[in-house]
Amino acid sequence: MVFAYGGGSPEPLTVRCIMTPLRQRFSDDLRLRNKSPRTIEAYVHAVAKFARHYNKSPELLGPDQIRQYQLHLIEQKVSWSQFNQGVCALRFLYNVTLKRPHLVEHLPFAKRPRLLPSVLTRDEVAHLLTAALPGRDRMLLETAYSCGLRLQELLGLQVSDVDGARMVLHVRHAKGSRDRLVPLSTTLLVQLRAYWQEYRPTTYLFPGLKPGTALHDGTVQRICRRTALRAGLSKRIHPHTLRHSFATHLLEAGVDLLNVQKILGHSHFNTTAKYLHISQRRLQDLPSLLDGLIPPTPTPPTEAQS
Repeated sequence: MVFAYGGGSPEPLTVRCIMTPLRQRFSDDLRLRNKSPRTIEAYVHAVAKFARHYNKSPELLGPDQIRQYQLHLIEQKVSWSQFNQGVCALRFLYNVTLKRPHLVEHLPFAKRPRLLPSVLTRDEVAHLLTAALPGRDRMLLETAYSCGLRLQELLGLQVSDVDGARMVLHVRHAKGSRDRLVPLSTTLLVQLRAYWQEYRPTTYLFPGLKPGTALHDGTVQRICRRTALRAGLSKRIHPHTLRHSFATHLLEAGVDLLNVQKILGHSHFNTTAKYLHISQRRLQDLPSLLDGLIPPTPTPPTEAQS
């Protein structure tokens, strides 16, 4: 799963699991721009799929082949996020590494569907947490919900990130390589201390099987699915559902939008504002236009009035 040429003039590539010059240069360019390891892995994978589709180095391919490849992705019905990730990877490859920006100048992105996130009620969250297996599983879900963390932020937490003196959780290297502080509730702090006393994690708060590694994201996904079934919840629940629910419940509790934005670590205000559309309190507080348009039904006269 590589893309590159084997020295000299570019030649058609065969798929080989080696680090070729173009792939190395592409990875280096991504690292120089401080892209996260997951972004680098995703971009390399996207360009490798493009090269494998034609069995040629990207240096030998131009705008016509890129366009046909995009049409191929549409025929394969890939998700809009996977489609756009491929666009970003190819734009970076041709703009930065190959220095041929004219080849991707008009490379289109897929339109992102505007879907409202799935959100649990407070009672549903309580049922989910109660149904979780005591110990690591319950602590994972409680931390994810109580702090509104993304999955990778949750898995990246280290023991030293829990600051009980200041009552904050230090989220490091979050999306966009930004750190932030998240309020830590007294209840969660007590539970985290009890969890540490029982499991004694050294580096990562939720360690994986191998020493010095974090828990795998697939493990957390499975924990969510199993716990949702155990709780009898029909909604499709994944780790990010807890983050969506956390944000919505903050707004329903009266926390202003700017503070919610800071807690969640959103770069753009509009990203946080989408939770206004699903806040039950806000929807119930809005006046009903229909009530103002339809005249009230007249009360029939009583016998005394007639």
